Amino acid sequence: MTTTLEDATTPLAAIGTLIRGARQNMGLTQAQLAERLSTSQSAIARIEQGSQNLSVDMLARINAALEADLLPIAGGSSRPTHLRVTGGQRLSGTITVNSSKNAAVALLCASLLNRGRTVLRGVARIVEVDRIVAVLQSIGVQVTWSPDGHDLEIVRPEHLDLTTIDDDAAKRTRSIIMFFGPLLGQESSFDLPYAGGCNLGTRTVEPHMIALRPFGLDVVANAGAYHATATPDTGEQLSVVLTERGDTVTENAIMAAAGRDGVTIIRNASPNYMVQDLCFYLELLGVEIAGIGSTTLTIRGRARIDADVEYAVSEDPVEAMSLLTAGIVTDSEITVSRVPIEFMEIELATLSEMGLRYALTPEYTALNGRTRLVDITVFPSELRAPIDKIHPMPFPGLNIDNLPFFAVIAACASGQTTIHDWVYDNRAIHLTDLTRLGADVRLLDPHRLDVSGPTHWSGAEISCPPALRPAVVILLGMMAAKGTSVLRGVDIIARGYEQLADRLIELGAQIETFRD
Repeated sequence: MTTTLEDATTPLAAIGTLIRGARQNMGLTQAQLAERLSTSQSAIARIEQGSQNLSVDMLARINAALEADLLPIAGGSSRPTHLRVTGGQRLSGTITVNSSKNAAVALLCASLLNRGRTVLRGVARIVEVDRIVAVLQSIGVQVTWSPDGHDLEIVRPEHLDLTTIDDDAAKRTRSIIMFFGPLLGQESSFDLPYAGGCNLGTRTVEPHMIALRPFGLDVVANAGAYHATATPDTGEQLSVVLTERGDTVTENAIMAAAGRDGVTIIRNASPNYMVQDLCFYLELLGVEIAGIGSTTLTIRGRARIDADVEYAVSEDPVEAMSLLTAGIVTDSEITVSRVPIEFMEIELATLSEMGLRYALTPEYTALNGRTRLVDITVFPSELRAPIDKIHPMPFPGLNIDNLPFFAVIAACASGQTTIHDWVYDNRAIHLTDLTRLGADVRLLDPHRLDVSGPTHWSGAEISCPPALRPAVVILLGMMAAKGTSVLRGVDIIARGYEQLADRLIELGAQIETFRD
């Protein structure tokens, strides 16, 4: 019998990333590694994408061919991953924006509404997606990656077995809270583990409860789990007013409305990109939704949905901002393609005020047939601090997740910039790690920063912040800093980005992945 690594504690996607890094460090192409292993280049591509199971024997052969130390990693070693960055390198070329992590997670949760076959095209292979996939599989849902590792096929059983839910995977993601919406119309009572995720201070679940009570949901928290009970739906028209215009709160309410016969009006809804993606998918399932892109949604749902559908996940505006920032802070000319422009317009207006020179292509349509895309080229620019503070707002304002990138951009600009992160408790404090790289960043209070520039960057060794976007901000700061920097414990970046370091390397960044 051949022993495989299907049950190893390290995901195949993570092992594939390490294999790719080891291969690149040796200067080998996929074809050259395939020749050493007497296999095909396509097999190496699948292994590096994490879409092919590995035998222990094959991993040992890869281990020897690459002179690496992958066996302990695949067996579940808890050694953290680090990045060594040689900064001050000019970038060049074109990089394509991947699909949205937040949209993918919402669509995976929404697939519980459909008793037919759902195929999601172009899903990012990231840890957050892997965790939701693991939860779905644990309750009986068939979730299968395509051979190329890009698409997901989801088929749910007639009856879900919530007693077998993967507690560990569920507790590692805050997205588990979005199971409430699709489940409350199907289950009279159920338990869900407490939600986890980034360490961003207190992030109450109460807005979700307020949004779902009109649908008959009652939740009691006890012994590390939420115990939910749902009263039978009467079919009467519902009017739901959200006390918080949050993205996941809105998505939960939309999924609850989609799974009931009758009309639901949701007011103060978020019209953000992942919410729109969810609505587009639900329309394919036969749910009628009026007001997409506005703060008032009128939804006519269906208590039973059984449809075979395919949907292409839209591009991620936060990844787009991350990649544009890489070009900006390294004073480079790069092109970022497939940018969802509707969700980047305020960011670009702010960057224009700061003196950034950039060019846009004419708009074209995403594979979902709905989202407007452009390619953006940024040019080396003399940046200046904006007159007013930079702060996020619900869409169509500056994206809350894009705000941290303005800290490292402001550090490259002449003058003082105030950044007001009013949404999250204590996220701003993680951005003060930029001072280790030479930036002048002063924390005024848990929500406000003053950033003075321009910065004379220098390399440093920093422990990765426990929050996703600030972690990427520090990495981008290291790319701007001359000399060698080390970012320790970067596993959190894989929660929201697919092979980010490898993709930056393709633009000319010098980044090495290593373990102690």
